Amino acid sequence: MTGQITAAEFHAANGVADWRVLYHLVSAHFPTDSLTGGLALATEIGRLADPGELLKIDLRPDGVTVSLRNRDVALARRISAAARELGLIADPTAVEVVNVTIDALVIADVLPFWQAVLAYGQVGDDYLFDPRGRGPGLDFQQMDAPRSQRNRVHLDVAVPHDHVEARISAALAAGGRLVSDAYAPKWWVLADAEGNEACLATWLGRE
Repeated sequence: MTGQITAAEFHAANGVADWRVLYHLVSAHFPTDSLTGGLALATEIGRLADPGELLKIDLRPDGVTVSLRNRDVALARRISAAARELGLIADPTAVEVVNVTIDALVIADVLPFWQAVLAYGQVGDDYLFDPRGRGPGLDFQQMDAPRSQRNRVHLDVAVPHDHVEARISAALAAGGRLVSDAYAPKWWVLADAEGNEACLATWLGRE
């Protein structure tokens, strides 16, 4: 089962319990106790994946995070099997995608500035991405009118759908507050003690 299946179809498939849908990606994180252990998994993934596969491997001393642009069930299964062969157990709570969202009255007037400053690529009319895969995405949200009482830049954080409640609880326990759950389970709007906002998002309700 490969290609652009839905998030629900991906999660309903057998053998992908290690993986979570985050916006346009599916991701899995495999903790390791050394860079050598992570390199072994990364090498195996390189052997398993087709040359044209749209995937990203984030290799660090304490773990490997793998993200697939296509919701490729078969490849996800093979990667999980390879990790098990190496004695690596996935941690689904450790994956996320972070976007910075900028509210703008005329998106076309401000997007080019941010693209030039960050040396990012562009998708569509309102999204910038790091072509090196290191920085967060930059999303531009249309404003209906100028606002002076609310911040115009906030973080959008995509988290596993089955861990979002724990993430919300942690944020509230850390002094945050719930601004709105009107769009849940797509996203919840939270704010820190001074009103700076962040949204926790899942794939639920988007299909």
